[in-house]
This record gives sequence, C-alpha cells and structure tokens, in this order.
Amino acid sequence: MKKVISTLAILLLAVCLFAQSEDNPPRNNWGAKLKESNFHLGLDFQSKYVWRGMEMITENAAPVLFPCINYSNKGFYVYVLGGYAVNGKYSELDFGISYTYKWFTIGINDYYYPTTTTPIDRYFNYKPHETGHWLEAVITISPEKIPLWLTVSNFFYGADKYQVADEEGNTKDKQAYSTYAELGTYYDFLHNHKISLALGAAFDKSCYNGYEKNFSICNIELKYLYNLTIKDFSLPLGAALIYNPVYNKAFVNFTASLAF
Repeated sequence: MKKVISTLAILLLAVCLFAQSEDNPPRNNWGAKLKESNFHLGLDFQSKYVWRGMEMITENAAPVLFPCINYSNKGFYVYVLGGYAVNGKYSELDFGISYTYKWFTIGINDYYYPTTTTPIDRYFNYKPHETGHWLEAVITISPEKIPLWLTVSNFFYGADKYQVADEEGNTKDKQAYSTYAELGTYYDFLHNHKISLALGAAFDKSCYNGYEKNFSICNIELKYLYNLTIKDFSLPLGAALIYNPVYNKAFVNFTASLAF
C-alpha cells in the first residue's frame, strides 16, 4: 500500500511540475518569454569576387568571405554585411534595408570600401565630394509562378562620380547615377539542383563600363546550383561562368553559403 501511495504521489508531483512549466514558459534574463529570433547569421564564400560582371579585386586577388547579420519580419529585411579577402588586401562594409510584398521588393543599400577610399574619407563622412559611400536604390520583380526575375538599381548618391571638363578646360566631378538592369531565369531539377542564366546591362556612362560607354552589356552569367541538405542543415553551393563583354573578360567562380 505504501508503494502505491508513493507512486501516486510521484505521479501527482510530476503532473504538477509539468502544468507549472506550461503555465510558466521559459523566460530570458529580461523576463520576456523565449521565442523564435528574427535575427539570423550568414557567411558567404567566393573564390573570385565578381559582382554584376565587375572584377572587384584586380590586384592581389584572393577568395573573399562575407559575414552577415540580418533581421527579417513581415516583409522587412535589414542587413549588415562585411567583405574581407583572405589575404587582407581588400575589405568592404555594406548596410541595407528592403521591403518585399509578394513578388515585388524595394530597397536601399549603402556600400563602403575602406581599402579604396581617399585619406580624407571616414565612415561617417557623407559629404558629396568626399564620401566613400555608394548609396543605391534597387527594385526587384520576381513573379511567383514564372521563373524570371528583373532587378534595376541606381547609385543615386555618393562616390559614383567621373570627371568632366568645362569650356575653360577645368575638370570637375559629375555624379554618374550608374544604373544597372538584370534579367534572369532559372530551371529546377530533382534533388535540389538548379541552373540559372542572367543578363546584365549598364545604362549611359557608369561604373560598370569605366564611365566610357553608353548602353552596354556588362554581365552574362551561367550558374549551376546545388543545395546540400543534411537533416535541418542546408549548404547552397554554386559554380558560375561569368563573361563581361565590356572588358572582354571571363571568370569561373565558386560560391558557398551558410545561414543560421
């Protein structure tokens, strides 16, 4: 009889503790209920840093790592991203915010390149003729049921400038407002395989063509993707053949992405 009473008492205590834990869910040190985080971490790798057809590191080239922290909630997305060559010869710091509604995304990005700025520049220097920041507005259209995407971006402020001469022969900086448009498509295969093709063009004199040409095709990219999955872990891998008609250069680039 004592054993039965002891067993019932233990069961009753367990039920009480379980009910208490349900009524009092785990809390953090601020007293708030623990919940899923809207913050995420990422780490991207590129064997050759090529962006929109541009070779971003022309001297002392090396693979580049891109650590990132981002926040997403109800269509809003905010990120801070760094770029660091493994040989220490290149770095950048980017910030952006965007909003996505169904198939339409609009955003603003701020690119900053400490290794390429002038000595007068500092990170919080946004003066028109001194800043090393490149501010960009971008929109992306990607229909849900059509395997296409269209991205259009414009550097509306910052270091995107080239020199022009006036009637007296004096030179001055002119804002280029470099505009880039990219049209792409993709095809899915079984077991997380995908192939994509993108065509990018620059409008007028811009950073994408050395401020020397008007309309020009500057990026043709054929990319093969494989998403390696192990239980809940995902590792997207890619290899791309990239050709830039403006400079008549071709590259093969390997990429890998981690997200937490």
